[in-house]
Amino acid sequence: MKKISVIIAHRHQTSISLEEEFWLELQEIALNQNMTINQLVTQIDSERENENLSSAIRVFILKYLKNKKA
Repeated sequence: MKKISVIIAHRHQTSISLEEEFWLELQEIALNQNMTINQLVTQIDSERENENLSSAIRVFILKYLKNKKA
């Protein structure tokens, strides 16, 4: 489990805990979309339905990878 600090919407600092595999995928997605981790997490945060940000990130990654396969 890796804990990282992120800044959401340039104003709110928080920490998220992700398994190493999810952290690597999050970095890859951000790179592919020409975004920083903070920008991507801000996007995920603004669209999430789950109260837990770390869970919302995992779900986002899962959906992203499933759509990539299609």
